[in-house]
Amino acid sequence: MIRSVTIFAVFLLYATLAVAGYKPGDEATGFSLRNVDGKLVSTEKMGKTKGLIVVFTCNHCPFAKLYQERLNEMNTHYTPLGFPVVAISSNDADAVPEDSFEEMVKRAKEKHYNFPYLYDETQDVARAYGAVKTPQAYVLLHEGGKWIVKYTGAIDDNGKEPQKVKNHFVTDAVDALLSGREVPVAATKSVGCAIKWKTE
Repeated sequence: MIRSVTIFAVFLLYATLAVAGYKPGDEATGFSLRNVDGKLVSTEKMGKTKGLIVVFTCNHCPFAKLYQERLNEMNTHYTPLGFPVVAISSNDADAVPEDSFEEMVKRAKEKHYNFPYLYDETQDVARAYGAVKTPQAYVLLHEGGKWIVKYTGAIDDNGKEPQKVKNHFVTDAVDALLSGREVPVAATKSVGCAIKWKTE
């Protein structure tokens, strides 16, 4: 009986941790992570931007691969408007060698990434955000020196066929913020591969 109660308590704790993270309206803490060019990229040095499009992604996930070109296009369009894209890979490289930092560098070169591709080696940033999938997006508004979460979830509603996308969740959120309007859809469910967490 005691063992059963203990197991149930551990399950509840795990469930709580699994859903922890930022919701629309929350303040996101800053981060400083290594980019594929070897330099550190930090939110502290992005003070002049109006906001950020943060996307948790990786190399190996088929769903993430579907969005590589879309992220390039998004960054090209929104960086001049003050909302650059920042991609973060948090997968445990021991579990998925394809997601190691060295492989991230190769992928960024192969696909001509025009946005920072950061390595969250400790997985602290993913845990703080509550990211569980790749890809999973967060739109942050920079106001009053704080990073406020305005959207979290899927990038859009059709990973396989970009031409058939009906709801551009991330870009709709950014467009609304740029025009001073409320974000039409503040949260959706991400669809993709589960982030591979460290076991130790």
